[in-house]
Amino acid sequence: MECTFCGKKIDKGEGKIFVKSTGESFYYCSSKCEKNHRKLGREPKDTKWVK
Repeated sequence: MECTFCGKKIDKGEGKIFVKSTGESFYYCSSKCEKNHRKLGREPKDTKWVK
């Protein structure tokens, strides 16, 4: 699977999954991606380190 924010490949047993009450799920490779997406509300296109 891929990280929802940066698109990096996540190996099995690594990363985090966040599931909203609506059933929508987000996959994150690191806490950096999770914080930028969920807490800070940033878009991947606005960050320089995301491909």
